[in-house]
Amino acid sequence: MRASASRRRPGAAVLVLAGVGLALLVLPLVALVVRAPWGELPALLASEAVLQALALSLGTAAVSTVACLVLGIPLAVLLAHAEHGAAVPRRLLRAAITIPMVLPPVIGGIALLLLLGRRGLLGQWLAEVGIALPFTTPAVVIAQTFVAMPFLVFAVEGALRSADRRSEAAADSLGASRAQVFRLVTLPLVAPGVAAGAVLCFTRALGEFGATITFAGSFPGVTRTLPIASYLAMNSDPDTAIALALVLLAVSLVVLLALRDRWLPGVAR
Repeated sequence: MRASASRRRPGAAVLVLAGVGLALLVLPLVALVVRAPWGELPALLASEAVLQALALSLGTAAVSTVACLVLGIPLAVLLAHAEHGAAVPRRLLRAAITIPMVLPPVIGGIALLLLLGRRGLLGQWLAEVGIALPFTTPAVVIAQTFVAMPFLVFAVEGALRSADRRSEAAADSLGASRAQVFRLVTLPLVAPGVAAGAVLCFTRALGEFGATITFAGSFPGVTRTLPIASYLAMNSDPDTAIALALVLLAVSLVVLLALRDRWLPGVAR
């Protein structure tokens, strides 16, 4: 009995290292809250530059989330049903979807420029018909969609894999078309996964920095989102930078509390 109990209880070294790791994760956020200019916060958040960046961030993050839903749900369905012997093996498809999650965001921005820039693989053809995407508001949406879509795909894929397929089989046996089965049976079954993925997607898009500043630049009211405005303000107006950082931190906390671990597979709810 004592041996069993000792195996469950972490040793002193584990507790010390875990404490250091936790401090590394939590103390910077504590410092942000402690050093915040709370007395000046309402005035800082009401400034024109902050409201402009906030409106742009919320708008582009909402549009990119819709784009992720439209494109990501079919991709999640394909991933959930892909087999190792298919034309696109599941492992290869999963790797392609995962890359934007592990790729440095600046590299993602460079890749988008090489694809959609004026001399890019596709951008040169778009330029010929008068479409210029880099350094515009649509470029912000594209960059946010690029980095955020994997969160939605994997959340929906996990929901699809854990869903009870008997309802789909019953609807199919009753003569429902594939579109009807997906719209009336599958989507309601995976709705919690879709909702969790959409919230994660929105939050990731709202906090995107590297790909956005590389592909879209930093033009006030056009491409200067909250993270970019916070970074630029750190050199000239630290209080404004902290205020913007607090907004992003508050959004992250709200999302974390709303999801309640729904996006983590195997976590008890």
